[in-house]
Amino acid sequence: MIPGQFDYHAPTSLDEAVALLGQHGGAKILAGGQSLIPAMRFRLALPEVLIDINGLADLDYIREAVGHLAIGGLTRESALEESAAVQSRYPLLADTARVIADPLVRNLATVGGNLAHADPANDHPAAMLAYNAQVVAHGPQGTRTIAIDDFFTGLFENSLADDEILTEIRIPEPGAGAGGAYLKVERKVGDYAISAVAVQLAMSGDSVSAARIGLTNVSPVPMRASGAEQAVVGQRLTEEVLEAAGRAAAAECDPSADLRGSVDYKRDLTRVLTKRALRKAAERAAGGTS
Repeated sequence: MIPGQFDYHAPTSLDEAVALLGQHGGAKILAGGQSLIPAMRFRLALPEVLIDINGLADLDYIREAVGHLAIGGLTRESALEESAAVQSRYPLLADTARVIADPLVRNLATVGGNLAHADPANDHPAAMLAYNAQVVAHGPQGTRTIAIDDFFTGLFENSLADDEILTEIRIPEPGAGAGGAYLKVERKVGDYAISAVAVQLAMSGDSVSAARIGLTNVSPVPMRASGAEQAVVGQRLTEEVLEAAGRAAAAECDPSADLRGSVDYKRDLTRVLTKRALRKAAERAAGGTS
């Protein structure tokens, strides 16, 4: 199909982009376009105005700052795969980057767009929830920081104001004894997950001192498995504890039946993936390389 008519703007500065958002209510930001353009082609999205921010090169970066990894909103997914910092120090993020769609999509899609789209089937929301990341937004009143737990407000809805642009994602620097993992099951390469689990752990000796677990595509809003987190904190990851965490994640998620599987299948897959991701994160925290 062919998209509906729209006006097109290509600002050359962030402030100009924000001003255009203020002038045109209901305008859509065009970054990588890997979700927006298909929706427009099928007329599931009918924006009257597109604001193309691909000219804002200052928003394309990955850099280590004091206490966190900073990722610009326009950073392409493929850049995460090529980043030495990501590959060496942020294994959960590296895992996630490798399984997003396919190489063609990753060369265009942006990290900021993936998050701002607020699709619970996307991979980054769960990973950023597990990392306890922060989102930086810029609007006419300046810059503000949003905790990732407050960012996703509904299906395809986020807490950005209509005249704000996501400019940066901040991932806390992992401390000693930290480890993470992202495990995903999909029907074929490039598909959305049937289920996927993101885990970030902090270990104290052989016990879990902190844990955050994000789930992909098993709820209407990107979610944390708080019950599974509570099941492991303060515990050694014995088989019994892992099973309790997996069952908690399966119970608290809310999948829908579709061509990818039944509700019961998705819940049980979430149980299994939670156990495996916890085990892998703990191995990495202990210095394992797998």
